[in-house]
Amino acid sequence: MVGLLVRRLGDLDTAEELAQDTMLKALEHWRDTGIPPNPAAWLMVTAKNLATDWLRRQQTAASVAREIQLGADEASTAQEDSSVNMNDLDDDVLRLMYIACHPLLPAESRVALSLRLVNGLGTAEIARAYLQPERTIAQRITRAKRTLKAARVTFALPTEAERRPRTNAVLEAIYPIYNGGYTASSGLTWAQPRLCHEALRLARSLAALVRDDVEVQGLAALLEFQTSRLEARIDSVGAPVLLQDHIRSLWDRLLIRRGFAYLEVAFSLNQSIGSYCLQAAIAACHARAETWEATDWEEIVALYDGLMQAAPSAVVALNRAVAVGMAQGPAAALELVEKLMLEPALTHYHLLPAVHGDLLLKLGLAEEAKGSFREAIVLTKNEQERLLLERQRENCEQFLLNDSTRR
Repeated sequence: MVGLLVRRLGDLDTAEELAQDTMLKALEHWRDTGIPPNPAAWLMVTAKNLATDWLRRQQTAASVAREIQLGADEASTAQEDSSVNMNDLDDDVLRLMYIACHPLLPAESRVALSLRLVNGLGTAEIARAYLQPERTIAQRITRAKRTLKAARVTFALPTEAERRPRTNAVLEAIYPIYNGGYTASSGLTWAQPRLCHEALRLARSLAALVRDDVEVQGLAALLEFQTSRLEARIDSVGAPVLLQDHIRSLWDRLLIRRGFAYLEVAFSLNQSIGSYCLQAAIAACHARAETWEATDWEEIVALYDGLMQAAPSAVVALNRAVAVGMAQGPAAALELVEKLMLEPALTHYHLLPAVHGDLLLKLGLAEEAKGSFREAIVLTKNEQERLLLERQRENCEQFLLNDSTRR
């Protein structure tokens, strides 16, 4: 809806305001009349009518007449066939993503604005995804909107030449949307599948639009692999299920085949392999393994080595340490993790003490592990993850009890 309104009005703030007004009208109208047969069409027509009213107040009489007639024609069509062209909606979303990733904006602002506009993530959610203060993210979004407005940026899908410099920023916006759904940073549920499927839809649309970019195809592959596991990640009461405990028959084999197909296209382009392709290759290792024990951890460590060269970060280093622990044993991983405990970027990252606690417990150091799990419990904002960490802390206590009994 925001994409549609921006295209008609050319103003981000007004588009967001009218989108909110449209939802308020739906709440008021549907309470009395019930939900219409095609809610999406009703919302789009209402949004277009609000846009026409706004234009009436802003434009000359001749221009207004054309907009009113156009709005009336579109409303009539929507009411007759009660349908919405999903291809047009996809185009609007992609246009909105590319305009939010305009080269006038610094990279971090492009990503924040894309997350805010395209998926409606709040500043707090974006801040947690990027381990940044909420105020910093809010300022980035505000400055980005002002910059685009001052530059009178037009709402149009860029040409191929204009598109290439923006594509990386678009990818960097889609991926956090997905991650925000795959493991919710806060709240009562561990995952938000709706966000995952929205990000996957955007990745597929982008892969169809930009067929000759290895990282576009790589991201699509990665999200197909990750989405294939969604049903196995949560049990019947909504509790998290760790990868090693997945019932792999629940994995969606169609999505896995699509992941391999995207990965095959990516490698066939003979371009330098980047971070998304490498992450997709890691996910492919898990998809190929019939059991947790059959996972090729040595290959995964090698892929993480490549990822550390392509996109080094403290989080990637932590994930690599976990893979090292599986390939070479917990003692080798513990040495790596304890070095990362001095990393400022991970100071408030709950998975660092969680991984530390897991490695300590595997080495029989249950008392120390209990303290690490306690620290992770304090840092996490997600209720289901907190319960999972509580169970792991209880495992430490059970280990100590059993050890005391043996003695």
